[in-house]
Formats: sequence, C-alpha cells, structure tokens
Amino acid sequence: MKRFFSLVVLFSAMTMAVQAQSIKFGIKGGLDVTNMSFDEKVFDTSNKAGWFIGPSLKVGLPIVGLGVDISAFYDQKKSELNNETITQKSILVPVNARFGFGLGSKASIYLAAGPQVSFNVGDDEFKWTDKSNLENTFQLKKSAFSINLGAGVSVMDHLEIGFAYNIGLGKTADASVKGAVNDIIKDDTAPKSWQISAAYYF
Repeated sequence: MKRFFSLVVLFSAMTMAVQAQSIKFGIKGGLDVTNMSFDEKVFDTSNKAGWFIGPSLKVGLPIVGLGVDISAFYDQKKSELNNETITQKSILVPVNARFGFGLGSKASIYLAAGPQVSFNVGDDEFKWTDKSNLENTFQLKKSAFSINLGAGVSVMDHLEIGFAYNIGLGKTADASVKGAVNDIIKDDTAPKSWQISAAYYF
C-alpha cells in the first residue's frame, strides 16, 4: 500500500511538472539534527545525527506562489542503541507541495509539506553481545514512509535556506534481545527528526 501511494504521489508530481510555469534544477544538502534551535548550538557536534545531499527539482505551477519540489538524497545518520552506535544509510525521496510569498523583489518565504519515502542502502542488521552475555540484534526496515513539514527563505530565486520536521509513520525497525529469558523488544515508536538545509537552484 505504501509503495502504491508513493507511486501515486510521484505520478502526480510528474503531471504537475508538465503543467509547470518554471522548472529549476539544483543541489541540496544539510544536516540531520537531534534538537532544533535558531542559534549556533544547532551545529554542535553533540546535536548532529547525520547529513544528506542530492539533486533537487523545483517546479512552479500556474497558481501564483504554488509549487512542488522533488529530491533524491543520500542520507547517513548515526544513533545510539544500548551504548552501541548504529549507522543508517538511506536514499530519501521527498515530494513537497510549496507555497511562497514575497518579502520584496529579491527574497521570499516558503512553506512546504509532503510525503517522503526512504530506502535502506546500508547494513540492515546489527548484532552485538552486551555485558550480560545477551545477544542483541537490531534490524532496520527495507523502506519507510514519513511526512515532512518545513519552511525557509529563498533569496534571488536561487539560494534557499530551510528546515524541516520529519514524522515517521509506522515502525522503522525491530529490535530483539536473545538470552536466557529470550526476551523480544519491539520498537513501535514513530521516529521524528529535524533537518536543516541549503540549496542552490540554477
């Protein structure tokens, strides 16, 4: 069902691109961060969870201020699980609807929201033995579906600085602990993360 919905979203985006008033290609990259703040603390090493980079396509629609952006990012992030570091490598495909309004002739603010599909391209299983001699296994899902909510500033219609809040829908991984009691732990939390980004459109 998720794959079907993803195909529908991509097809809709392609259809809107055909009707577009303008199309701009660019490069976008940024950081995955644990906590969002609007000062230099956001760049602290302890706050960085990972980074992403990739091509981005921005499509302007006939309705003034309305548009779509489609990207394909390589994303690499780290997380801690039972004092072990898990490195996740993914391809992210966000498709966002956008609405922008001007701050003058050279700058504008935009709001964006839309679905995102991620595909795991790194290791999908991590194993280790802890101090209690329990064998731990953490297995990542092959793909995940989430929603992006974001905003930012566009300068001279080329440079964009923005941030986004990503909300996972459903599980991203199953974790299990095997030992004398053969316990099983299920990770049912919906992951949430912040991204800060910069993009340049040609």
